[in-house]
Amino acid sequence: MMTDPVADMLTRMRNALMAGHDRVEFPASKIKAGICKVLKEEGYIRSFKIIVKEAPNVSIKVLFKDNSLVGIKRVSKPGLRQYRGYREYPRVISGLGTSVVSTSQGILSSREAKRRKLGGEVLCNVW
Repeated sequence: MMTDPVADMLTRMRNALMAGHDRVEFPASKIKAGICKVLKEEGYIRSFKIIVKEAPNVSIKVLFKDNSLVGIKRVSKPGLRQYRGYREYPRVISGLGTSVVSTSQGILSSREAKRRKLGGEVLCNVW
């Protein structure tokens, strides 16, 4: 049994980037799809697609852009959740990176969450 599926997704993406792959596939969930949507909107990945193989088996395939995603790090973990108000979001690499935040209005980038004045759980940092 996996205790942190989001960390597994981020690790698979990190490993695929380090190995020089242009795509990666992992089991799907709504949270993972939301994170992928934010990464696409912020320009870190080329695209992502939800693939339904058989009834219970659903996966997400992510296509990477060349040299756009340098690092990805999990912030909030199951043993220590990290919640922040909209004024307290971390600055990733002096503003060059982005935080992905789970808010009451869905999963958003920290930039969009600040604009809407929403606090939430900081899922990961991307740069």
